[in-house]
Formats: sequence, structure tokens, C-alpha cells
Amino acid sequence: MFILNIFFVYIATVCFGILVNVPHRALNLDGIVGVLGWLVYYLYVNHFGGYIGGNFFGTFTIGIAGVLASRYKKLPVIIFNIPGLVPLVPGGQAYQVMRDMALNEYGLAKYNLLQVAFIAGSISAGFLVAEVVNQLLFKARHYRSPRHYHRDKLEKIEKKRHR
Repeated sequence: MFILNIFFVYIATVCFGILVNVPHRALNLDGIVGVLGWLVYYLYVNHFGGYIGGNFFGTFTIGIAGVLASRYKKLPVIIFNIPGLVPLVPGGQAYQVMRDMALNEYGLAKYNLLQVAFIAGSISAGFLVAEVVNQLLFKARHYRSPRHYHRDKLEKIEKKRHR
């Protein structure tokens, strides 16, 4: 059953990628990114409990894997992040909110709405933290310290004087 779930998560991610016109050369990695995020979500929910934490760590994984995939394929990160997010979107809970409101069960609708809001917040926080980690890991090594900047600038000035 677990392997079947992985297969359907892969298929759902790839089909959504086709739906939003992702380049064909990126579809396989889209599916892999979606499966990785869903696996982290599934393991967190089953071992620690809580959909909010599971969505956070699943989205964090999608954010990191999306950047790595985009560097590998030399494509924008959004091509991998958006289809990879499809298995984590709280569509079932959002449906329950609408159904409960239609049945005049406002207390249950409010509970489900708060759950959807917290899950959506954890998804956005997961992407935010993943982007911060990516900036720290991948961008920080490209910057040089101010000490080197001033030394290099002084060397350029000296070279201009000697010409």
C-alpha cells in the first residue's frame, strides 16, 4: 500500500506539471520532488503526529529539493516547487469547511477552517525557511568579506597608477 501511495503521488505531481505546462525535461524531477516532500510529510505525521509539522517539513524538503533540481536542470525553481506542493495542499479540509457551512454546522466549519489556515501557514513557513537555508548555503560562499573587497579595490587602484 505504501508503494502504491508513492506511485500515485508521483503520478499526481507529474500530471499537475503537465497541466501547468512544465517543460517535458523537468517532469520526472517534478515527480521526484513531490514524492520526497510527501515522504517527509508521511513519516512525520505517522511518527510524530500533527499535520502542521508534517506540512512544514514536507514543504521545507520540497523547497530544498526544488532548488537542487533547478540547479541541475538549469530551470526556474518555481517549476519544481509548485507541482511538488500538490500532494500537501489541504484540499480535503477546505472541502470539509464548505460542506460544514452548507450543513449549518458552523462550529465544525470554524475548526476545519482554522486547521486549513494553520496548514497553509505551515506551508508558507516551510518555503520561507527553505529559501533562507538556500540563501545561506548557496549564496553566502559567493560573497567575499569586506576585508577582501577593500584589498582587491586597493590592488586595482595601484595597477591603474602604475600604467
